[in-house]
Amino acid sequence: MTNTTIIVGAGLSGLLLARALVDRGASVMVLEKGREVGGRMATKRVRESVFDHGAQFFTVSDARFNGIVADWSQRGLVFPWPGSPHRWLGKPSMAAIPKALSADLEILRDHKVTSAMRAGEGWEMAIEGHGLLHAERLLLTLPLPLSLAILQAGDVVLPPNANDLGAIGYDPCLALLVALAGESTLPVDGILVDRGAIRWIADNSKKGISRTGLGAVTIHATTGFSRAHYGKPEVEITKLLLQEAQTWFGESPIVATSLQRFNFSEPQRFYPEPCLWLADLALGFAGDAFGARGIEGAALSGLALAERIGPHLKVE
Repeated sequence: MTNTTIIVGAGLSGLLLARALVDRGASVMVLEKGREVGGRMATKRVRESVFDHGAQFFTVSDARFNGIVADWSQRGLVFPWPGSPHRWLGKPSMAAIPKALSADLEILRDHKVTSAMRAGEGWEMAIEGHGLLHAERLLLTLPLPLSLAILQAGDVVLPPNANDLGAIGYDPCLALLVALAGESTLPVDGILVDRGAIRWIADNSKKGISRTGLGAVTIHATTGFSRAHYGKPEVEITKLLLQEAQTWFGESPIVATSLQRFNFSEPQRFYPEPCLWLADLALGFAGDAFGARGIEGAALSGLALAERIGPHLKVE
């Protein structure tokens, strides 16, 4: 267990955190409950069409993140949204970024952590269907309610400076993917509707993600609609969203639909620091609820935690 680090969650924060620690010579293992990395930087195929169904794009305001995005651009991992130069997209889709970041990292997929408990000066984690794993450090990059549930299951008592973590809730989001037999009437840069049932709607063909030329429409529901209908059957949710979206389909028939449910889509508030490192417990937190909103905030959070941990690494 000497000098080993386990990161729970292979979203953008977890992947950048892992790469930064590996670059410092640390021994790092990433545990991901799903089959794919990237969290909400996700891509799905429905029939012949390709959809970014989670994060639609990201923007850059921080100088350090700007340097990272410049590197991604040179490597062919990102490109500007057509007609919207301040929006960045993964190339060929949003999933390309986490896929590239995960290369050569030790990532155990389909490994859901059910509890984490202190074991001496380190940690012991129970993995659903896979027994126990041990590490010197535990770094949690999941949505905070999930991270705290893992610790609570292991009877871990956090210090007072971590109490604010439990007060950070999340809004859900329902995302409907609509494959059309022809083009949609949506503008290239999509529409922020933010009323009724629909918050956001865009055509993945026009933004350059789906290259069939056919309409590939991502619909994000409003927070109110998502909260009210989250647990309802897919057919019922789909019908309600299509009723409001129909005007943007033009004369193109609907070929297929797929509903995605994001229970922890956006934090309702943010922890004031970009990360939290509890050195006495060898426990760290990072993710999209720390510091700043969006993909940029999640990225900077992971990097900030790596810097906080750096002095505690015992690298030969």
